[in-house]
This record gives sequence, structure tokens and C-alpha cells, in this order.
Amino acid sequence: MRSLRHWWDDTAGGLPATFWYLWAGLLINRAGAFAMLFLSLYLTEARGASESLAGTVVGAYGIGGAAGVLLGGVLADRWGRRATLLAAHLVTSGLMVALAFSRHLVVIAVLAALVGMAHSMPSPAFVAAIVDVVPERRRSRAFNLQFWAFNLGMAVASLLAGLLAEASFVALFLVDAAATLAAAVVIALKVPETLPGGRGRLRISARRTVRVRNADGVRPPGLRTALTDRTFLTFVGLTLVLAVLTLQTSTIMPLAMRDDGLRPSAYGAVVALGGVLIVLGQLFVPRLIDGHRRDRVLAVSTALLGVGFTALAFADALAVYLAAAVVWTVGQMLAAPPNAQINADLAPPELRARYQSVFYLAFPVASFVAPTLGGVSLQYLGERHWLIVGGLGFLAAVGHLVTGPARERRVAARRRATTDIREPALAGEN
Repeated sequence: MRSLRHWWDDTAGGLPATFWYLWAGLLINRAGAFAMLFLSLYLTEARGASESLAGTVVGAYGIGGAAGVLLGGVLADRWGRRATLLAAHLVTSGLMVALAFSRHLVVIAVLAALVGMAHSMPSPAFVAAIVDVVPERRRSRAFNLQFWAFNLGMAVASLLAGLLAEASFVALFLVDAAATLAAAVVIALKVPETLPGGRGRLRISARRTVRVRNADGVRPPGLRTALTDRTFLTFVGLTLVLAVLTLQTSTIMPLAMRDDGLRPSAYGAVVALGGVLIVLGQLFVPRLIDGHRRDRVLAVSTALLGVGFTALAFADALAVYLAAAVVWTVGQMLAAPPNAQINADLAPPELRARYQSVFYLAFPVASFVAPTLGGVSLQYLGERHWLIVGGLGFLAAVGHLVTGPARERRVAARRRATTDIREPALAGEN
């Protein structure tokens, strides 16, 4: 019992109450975000849309998501994290109700794009708020728990979506709206504004604050800073590779399994195995990676994805797919905490949410690149496609090892600069 308590304290202890309310809001949000999973099926079965038209509408959702990520980052730094989270959740809830009762395909397409925007807006604000309130030494744990909540919520959403879709598509959208509203209530009641000082002020303690400014006293620039930060963009590029690899499981792998004569239930078993591994094993990851350099952890994790997907070039039976899924899922689990923490460390505090928004752009880009190029590659190269995917994983692993030291020097320099700012300010208040 004592060892179990020690493990729990090490895994989830020392995190402030605000983090746990953010965590609960994220879990509710993800568990209830299931309507869009069945959007294409809803359009073809309930609204009589063709498959190509349904694909176009789903694409509109993705385009809205890319815009929403950037908008959410800018608003979270200007309005505040809490205000952005509340606005996005309330708007999403209203849009879901509108979708439930919309009949015209043009209206549904417009609403889908708006839902994509509203769905993506909270991501930078959620992560920026976590960084705001969680001490640096505990952020790896916090991001690990965030990744766990996200996947647990998605697993619940997948289960509920199937049940509700069989009963009523209208109910699917309305329950989604209710869950989103519930997450908004949690945030409204329990999450304070975490933007440092509200307007350019960084809280040092309950009684002390200090102004955060650039060295020249000028207000820091906006989104352009993140878009021209080479060190940061290199890291985002490596994250894009990670995302493209990860999305192979939901875009190209089903086609490969079909070509191998496997039934859809076999694909479901592979996906379910990955979900179970994450839900059961993610909480043990921090103790496994503690004490190791983050660039090396990311190199190992990305190489594991490369190994897992390379194995698919030789897969022709479900057992091989399941074994490969174990390998790449372990890679995903190891990558989640350091990937999020490096992203947070590279961002200046006053531009934290903007940096998050640029980082999160990697995922809608990957959602376009993975199926588009992957489909062509699989069609013309067959099983050699997986050798290319695996090779990308190994190249990304090398990339982390090469660029990691520069990232660490950048983070160390920022920590020293922050210390130099804080100490004179605190001395002046004493």
C-alpha cells in the first residue's frame, strides 16, 4: 500500500487544484466530443449526401480547425486563457445544437467549418493555462496526465458515439452539446484566469508580482515571432513527422489491412489495443523517463514508431499488426510528456498561447498530409510504403539528437534571463 501511495504521489502529486479542474474539463470535453466522428456517416445516411460531398464537408471541418488553432492562441494571450476556453466551449455547444436541426447541406458545411474552428480554439489555451499554474518541475507529470485524459476521453467518446448513432443522429449532436456545456460550467466555476497577471504581470507568489517585458521595454511582438523562430519551427517540423506517423493508424493502415484480407474487426482490435495500452500504461511513463535527456527520449520514441511501422511491410496476419501496434504505441506514450514540455519551454511567457497555436498547426497539416500522400504511396508502392514511413521515423530520431542540444541551450538561457529579471524585482519589494 505504501509503495502504491508513493507511486501515486510521484505520478500525480504536487499539482495545483486549478490543473485538476482543467484536466476534468479536458476529459469531459474529449469524452463528449463524439458527434464529428460520425459526421460523414450522418451526411450520407441522414442527409443523402454523396461520399465525395461528405468528404468535402469533413474537409471544411479540418480547415476550420487550422484557423481555430491560430485564433485560439492569439485570443488566449490577449483575452486570457479562461475567457478563450469559455467562449470556445459555449460557441461549440450552440453550433452543435444548430447542427442537430440543420437540413440543408450548405448550412451544414458552414456549421462544420465553424465547429472545427471552435473545437480547435481551446487547445492552445488549455496547454498555456497548464504551463501558467504548474511548477516547472511538475510539468512533465502534468502533460503526461493531459495526454492520458485526452486518450481516455477519446476512448469513451468512440464507445458512446457508436451507441448514440444507432439510436438517433439528433441525440448524437445534442449530447455532444450538453457535454461541451458541462465542461464550460466546470471552467466557469473552478478555473480562474491564469494569464500571467492578467495583463503582462507574472505572479511570483500570492503576495508578489513582477512586470514581464522585453529587455528594451517594448511590448513583445505577436504571432510573427513564433512563425520566424527557427529553433521552435524545427521542433514543430519534427512534431509534424511524429503526427504523420501516428495518423497512419487511422488513415492508411485500414487500407493495408484490407489488402491483406483482414476484416474491419481486425482493424478495430489493433486500435483498441493501442487505446488500452495508453489508458493502462501512460501513468507509469514519467518514472520511466525521469533522469533522461528529453531529446534522447524523443529520439528513442520516434525510432520505436519507425520500427513499428517498418514491421508492417512484412505483415500479413493480425498477430503481426498487433505486435507492431504495441511497439509504436509505446513510442507514442514515451513521446507525449517531453514533446509537450519542450514546446512549453521554448515559448516566451508573454507569447505562450501563440506558440502553442503554431505548434498545434502540425496536427491539421498532418491530417491532410498523411492520407493524401499516404494513399498515393500505398497505391503505387504497396508494402514498400511502410519502409518509407519507418525511414521517416528514423530520420526524425536523428533530427532530435542533432537539434536537441541547441534547444536545451535556448531553454537554459531563458531560465537564466527569467531569474535575472525576478531577483532584482523581488529585492526592490523587500
